[in-house]
Amino acid sequence: MTPPSTPAPTRALRSLRSRLGTTGLVYLALAVLLAVSAALVAARGENLLTTANTVDLLTRSSLLGFLAIGQTLVILCRSLDLSVGYVAALSTVVAATTMAGDPSRVVLGVAVTLGVAGLIGLANGLVVTGLRVNPFIATLGMGLIIKGYLDTNFQGPAGEIPAAFQAFGYTRISVLPVSTLVMLGMAVAAVLFLRRTRTGYHIYAVGGDAEVARLSGIRSGVPTVTAHVLCSVTAGVAGLLLAARFGTGSATVYSGGYELEAIAAVVLGGTYLLGGRGGVAGTVAGVLILATLDTVFNVLAVDPFVKEVLRGVIVIAAVAVYARGGNSGARTRFPSGGAAPPSPGPRPGSRAAPDPGSEPSPQPLGGRR
Repeated sequence: MTPPSTPAPTRALRSLRSRLGTTGLVYLALAVLLAVSAALVAARGENLLTTANTVDLLTRSSLLGFLAIGQTLVILCRSLDLSVGYVAALSTVVAATTMAGDPSRVVLGVAVTLGVAGLIGLANGLVVTGLRVNPFIATLGMGLIIKGYLDTNFQGPAGEIPAAFQAFGYTRISVLPVSTLVMLGMAVAAVLFLRRTRTGYHIYAVGGDAEVARLSGIRSGVPTVTAHVLCSVTAGVAGLLLAARFGTGSATVYSGGYELEAIAAVVLGGTYLLGGRGGVAGTVAGVLILATLDTVFNVLAVDPFVKEVLRGVIVIAAVAVYARGGNSGARTRFPSGGAAPPSPGPRPGSRAAPDPGSEPSPQPLGGRR
């Protein structure tokens, strides 16, 4: 029986992806979105790319960017973190109460905030790897613990952020907010971490296939715990940004749904939700896509409820189109260096005939332990 032929649009999408790579395809989608959005706004007699709108777009992207960068790391190693919104809320309180309006305590406040966030990430990672609790349940439970603590002890604003640190939330260089520059710097550091360090390679390996990684000599718990610690630290940075903007600690910011929005940005940026493929560069594009949608909806004065519906539809449609063009075989690789999910094959120890059209098998990561 002759198998059905691939539809022409799908073939075209796969061909485009093979030329641009996944990250390039996401940035192309961002460029198309900006062009279409500018045309829609121009049809209303307005300009999307005014200084005010550009600053608004970049400001929105910085907060989500911090959360999405960390979320990318845990998703790459086939995990998840639903506590980042609660960690950000707790971080605002820790920063504001530690600084207490004293400029001389800014460094101490930043250090304590990131330290507390890192400890929460360490706890998440150890529960996931040591107790074998599903990361969805483990991190959701941690988030609920933090929520209970905040609701019990902080009924309103807490502490005070000195004016010197509030500049982190409002200062900009031309149209570039300082927070956006910090976010982009963190993204570059995350890309280098994933591509140039042993732990970064191990994160991809564990996300691709934990058993194969173990047989290659990789202790799968170490990269997973590291990813969770870094994810919580980036959530702590997001909390510092929120505290700088509010001027005080706000225990209720966890209600903003930041964790789900961060996951949407990561998946929209081309990272495989089951781990092992993708990267931070695509995540930044996903963050900018969501920030662009928010800015356009605000300029067009779209009803808030309709805005959420439209955002959800656009995210689902974009990921569906991407997935339709990406099912070209298990050997397809992402440009960021992650291996494709393993396809069913012979058991370890057995030999199989090589596929003449396949890529050479990657060398095992890590060595003997």
